[in-house]
Amino acid sequence: MHIVNIHQAKTQFSKLVDAAANGEDIIIAKAGKPIAKLSSLTIKKPKRKPGTFKGKIWIADNFDAPLPKNILDEFEGK
Repeated sequence: MHIVNIHQAKTQFSKLVDAAANGEDIIIAKAGKPIAKLSSLTIKKPKRKPGTFKGKIWIADNFDAPLPKNILDEFEGK
């Protein structure tokens, strides 16, 4: 744990953020009294569970068949 004063924190902010990102806790003090803590942020991604939508989604047999001419014309602005 590293303690810095506010002035030092302002002048070396990028360096302190890098240190925090590497797992170091930084305490910011004002007049010698700790007032804030800078630490890394860990974001946990939810665990993927395959098969969650099994039986809930239906895909037509002709899903990848060519579109009818009138719909293609609409896409092409005709």
